[in-house]
Amino acid sequence: MDGAAGSGRHRALIGASDSELVDGTVAFVCAGLDAGEPVVVVCSDQTTQLLQEALPDRPQVVWTGWSDVYGNGPAAAITAVRRLGVRHRVAASPVVRVVLEPLSRSDPDTWREWQRYDAVLDHQLDEANRAGDDPLLVLCLCDTRRVPEPLVAAVRATHPVLQVDGHERVNPDHVDPEEYLASLPVPLEPLESTEPLVHADSVRDLRGLRRDLAARAAEARLPTGSEPALEDFLLAVDEMTTNALRHGRPPVDLRLWAGGDRLVCTVTDHGAGLQDPFIGYGPAHGDDLSLGGMGLWLARQLCDHVDITVAGEGVQVRLTTVLR
Repeated sequence: MDGAAGSGRHRALIGASDSELVDGTVAFVCAGLDAGEPVVVVCSDQTTQLLQEALPDRPQVVWTGWSDVYGNGPAAAITAVRRLGVRHRVAASPVVRVVLEPLSRSDPDTWREWQRYDAVLDHQLDEANRAGDDPLLVLCLCDTRRVPEPLVAAVRATHPVLQVDGHERVNPDHVDPEEYLASLPVPLEPLESTEPLVHADSVRDLRGLRRDLAARAAEARLPTGSEPALEDFLLAVDEMTTNALRHGRPPVDLRLWAGGDRLVCTVTDHGAGLQDPFIGYGPAHGDDLSLGGMGLWLARQLCDHVDITVAGEGVQVRLTTVLR
């Protein structure tokens, strides 16, 4: 653990009452406005209403809808948060203050992506600060009445600074983001113990594989209305298979399962790539997607889970989409 790690650009306000959350946030917001810094708030409707009532005389605050940032899931939110800085920066101040309220669903199966989100955002804010890019100052709100305990623990581990009584304090429980990501277990996927819908070894013919995946998936009894999710999932599978063939080492093996409520695919190659735990949380070449390098990033946008693990002498990428 390293309580002094990080740039201080990533703060957490952990509270168990409306007054704790509102008072601390108002102090953060007003300090920024008084310094001439733009302030953007991205919170749930409930929290937004409380904050608007507490800041009636601060029309400079930009109120952004929660779904605009978090509607596509935690992996996509990392890119969305970074873009807030670009969108709202002003010439008079390079710093943009952002208040965030990440909220997961109650399903524990979704929690690990939110745990990863906090660690990756912590890393990206620190890296950007070192490089002098995207100078965001982020305050993440954690309402312990609404956030499950495992995610409260994640907040404590992934923010180098805590906002307490309107002041910042070094967080003694902060963990280096890379160390924290490595500590998160990758749960077993029960479908993997069953017969796969598609079983392809030593993949070479991508065009034929695409046709086979689409045909076999169409034969599966998936919930009504799941067609868009299936299309996104197959696109992510295609991206990961293409990546493995281009950048990994053969053989490239693929397994695909379709259950009643989820789609799962594993792509395995014998290369040594994908060792960076932060890979794929932004396009490799920035916002210019025409330069390529977006396969894993795109997969993270399209799937509920992307798990990368060592598999024997190679690397396995497991994609999971939950059909709702």
